[in-house]
Amino acid sequence: MQLRAVAAIAALTLASAACADASSTSSGTGAIAHPTGANELVLRVATGGGFTAPEYQLRLVPEFSLFGDGSLITPGAQIEIYPGPALPSLQMQSLSEEGMQAILQAALDAGVDTRHDMIDMGSTMVADAPTTTFTISADGTTNTFGVYALGMFDGERPQGMSKEEFDARAALSTFVQEIGSLQSWLPSGSLGTASDQSATGARVYVGDVRRDEQLAQPKIEWPLGTPLTSFGEPGGAGYRCGVVTGPDWTDTLGPLAATANELTPWASDGARYGLVFRPLLPDESSC
Repeated sequence: MQLRAVAAIAALTLASAACADASSTSSGTGAIAHPTGANELVLRVATGGGFTAPEYQLRLVPEFSLFGDGSLITPGAQIEIYPGPALPSLQMQSLSEEGMQAILQAALDAGVDTRHDMIDMGSTMVADAPTTTFTISADGTTNTFGVYALGMFDGERPQGMSKEEFDARAALSTFVQEIGSLQSWLPSGSLGTASDQSATGARVYVGDVRRDEQLAQPKIEWPLGTPLTSFGEPGGAGYRCGVVTGPDWTDTLGPLAATANELTPWASDGARYGLVFRPLLPDESSC
C-alpha cells in the first residue's frame, strides 16, 4: 500500500493536545488534515438494511468509527446465546497520528472522498441486501455515500453495472477488508490494545414486549421519571425513540440494561414494554 509521507508528526500531536478548539484540524507538510476533537468523526463505515428484523437494525453499531483524537470504536464481542444481551458491547482502541494518516491515505486511495451513492438495485440484480455507508472528513471536506450490496460480486461484473461502478465497488470492498485487519499493515506501535468501552448514553427504542412462551423472563421496573407510554418520539418500525444520557444512564438505567436481555419485559405504569438499546457514540446525541 502506498502511504502518503507524514512530516512533522510530533508537531501535529503537540498542536492537537494544546488546542482547545474541538473543530481544529491536523496540518503539516504532506499530512492529511482531519478533525481532532474527541467527538468529531473522521471516518465511519456502517452497514444496515437488508432482510433482517427491525430490532436487529435498531441496535446495530457501525463496524468502524474513527474520531479526531485517535479513538477507534468498533462493536465488541457478541455472546452467541438466545436471548442475547439487551445492550450491545463496544470496544475501543487508540491510534497514533501516524496510524490515522495511514488509514486516511488508504481511504483516499479507495476513493472514499470522491464516491457517490451506488444504491441502484437494478445494477446489482440483488434483492434484500444491506447497504454500506461511508463517511469521511478529510482535507476540509466531508463526504457521505452508500453502496448497496457491497462485496457480493466475486470478480464478475453484473450485466447492468458499468465498469466504472464495478471498479469503484472493488476498491471499496478491498478497503473494508483492510480496516478489518489493521494490525496486519499499520505502522508498528500505531494501534493500541483493544479494551471494553462503556457507553455514556443510549438510544432507547420502546415497543411491544417480545414474548417466548418457552423462555419467560423476569420483568424490570422502568427507573426513570417519564413513563414509557410517553417516553421519546415516534421512531419508525412501530417504536418510539428517546435518548438517555448523563447520570440517568450511567447511574440508573445503564446498569439495569446491562443485566437485561432482548426479551426482558420493562414495567411502567402497570404495562409492559420491550426495549431496544443502542449505545451512543461520541458524535451522536439524538435518535
